[in-house]
Amino acid sequence: MTTEKIDFDTFKKTEMKVGEIVEISRVEGADKLYKLKVDVAEEEPRQIVTGLVPFYQEDELLHKKIIVVTNLKPAKFRGQESNGMLLAAGSEEGGFSIITLDREAPIGSLVS
Repeated sequence: MTTEKIDFDTFKKTEMKVGEIVEISRVEGADKLYKLKVDVAEEEPRQIVTGLVPFYQEDELLHKKIIVVTNLKPAKFRGQESNGMLLAAGSEEGGFSIITLDREAPIGSLVS
């Protein structure tokens, strides 16, 4: 797979923050979607919709500190608005691993 190269100034436009999953529920009528509430140190937790149901139980995700892309345009999945994207590695065939922290960092910290 060949990926288009971007310059550093383009990459710097991506805002990523440390977040904590504070609430989780299934999206009604969807087999693979969770609706997460993620605290990224803003006025209200962000809602993020993600297809991790086949890979994680709810109790494995709750209170997990994750990395969130916070400056994406909102998207809708099954009628639910998603206001960010969590970072994960893997594939549907091999499973996914959420990108987490190896040391403590305050919620809302910028990732660079």
